[in-house]
Amino acid sequence: MSDRITFVLSAERAAKRVAESISLRRRKENRFLFLGKFAVAVALGFLVLLFAGILSKGIPGLFQHYVTLNVQLDAERLDPSGQRTIESLADGDFDGVVRDALYEVLGDPTGRKAKRQARKLISSGSGQRLMHHVLDNPDQMGSTVALQFAVDDDVDTFLRGLISRDTPEADRRVSDQMISFVDLLEARGRISYEISDYLFFGSASRDAEMAGIRGALVGSILTLLVCIGIAFPLGVATAVYLEEMAPKNRFTEIIEININNLAAVPSVVFGIMGLAIFIVIFGMPRSIPLVGGIVLALMTLPTIIISSRASIRAVPPSIRDAALGVGASKMQTITHHVLPLAMPGMLTGTIIGMAQALGETAPLLMIGMVAFIVDVPSGVTDPGTVLPVQIFMWADFAERMFIQKTSAAIIVLLAFLISMNATAILLRKKLERRW
Repeated sequence: MSDRITFVLSAERAAKRVAESISLRRRKENRFLFLGKFAVAVALGFLVLLFAGILSKGIPGLFQHYVTLNVQLDAERLDPSGQRTIESLADGDFDGVVRDALYEVLGDPTGRKAKRQARKLISSGSGQRLMHHVLDNPDQMGSTVALQFAVDDDVDTFLRGLISRDTPEADRRVSDQMISFVDLLEARGRISYEISDYLFFGSASRDAEMAGIRGALVGSILTLLVCIGIAFPLGVATAVYLEEMAPKNRFTEIIEININNLAAVPSVVFGIMGLAIFIVIFGMPRSIPLVGGIVLALMTLPTIIISSRASIRAVPPSIRDAALGVGASKMQTITHHVLPLAMPGMLTGTIIGMAQALGETAPLLMIGMVAFIVDVPSGVTDPGTVLPVQIFMWADFAERMFIQKTSAAIIVLLAFLISMNATAILLRKKLERRW
């Protein structure tokens, strides 16, 4: 009887210990689950703060203030020779015509000082803007048209409320006379706040109101085309050779180790290498998309090789065995069966590598793509810059309007990067096969 009681008590104690162990394990699991959710929430919170900061400053940078003027397109003043070409229009007094239109809407201010203050209201590139309009619309010559001209960056900053009229005149960049002119233009409905065409269609400029990302965007596209044209075929060929054809020996092991090590090398090292080899030794010009694309291709190659090898390794061996079993050669098996099935993963890795390359700045700074380039590059051998470098340059300028344009350019760059990553995800979802 006592043995039975002892057995029952031991069983109860064992059951109690098991229950306590299960309860402890569940508490640990719940605690770990809570920590995981908390970490994700913190990461999302920082991400929201980052995007909120960028959007709060960047969205206003997508817009700017314009003044609408009734411009008299006098053929004798704008095109004395009457040829309607860039060369003949270069002799025209476009700045004077814009000034006269501004004086008219301001009630013809008298005195040199008042006129000088009035001229400071609009951008110094207004005459060039009028010239482009005449070139695009030669049939309007001789008529009066309403055109919009960007206001000066200081005036734009004042209109955004970043410069207070209560500040003493000596401590602000907008004089009392200029403020009175701005109030008059607003009262007459001449000031408008619209999407900045300069931001998207303008190029590099020291004047904040005229600065744009067109040249940098074209330079980024050309650089990426060179990068993908070099990195994708070389990366895929290297991955195929190492996975399907190379013998497993010490030599290939050294190659694989070096490829993995190159993926962790800082990007500035590739920039130094590009400067030393392509510019110093080969004498290639600085600040051209060709050199930038080659440097970024070398930096992206390890990522493409590693992702391509993983995609090839994921193809089931039965596919190869079946192809070889029906008489296909080794090369036919690779090109007709392995590569098509591995291509979704290869493309995904390549697009992610291109997105990484698009956001790089350090290697491109080393090869001189930080140069001030006004013209939009028309080829890979023309001087140019890229979006990250343009953002880096704008962030260093003193004018307050450049802060907003920098944030706006960051929004464009992020949109570009997000679209590339979204494309990679869609390709993977659409083309991948589950085994």
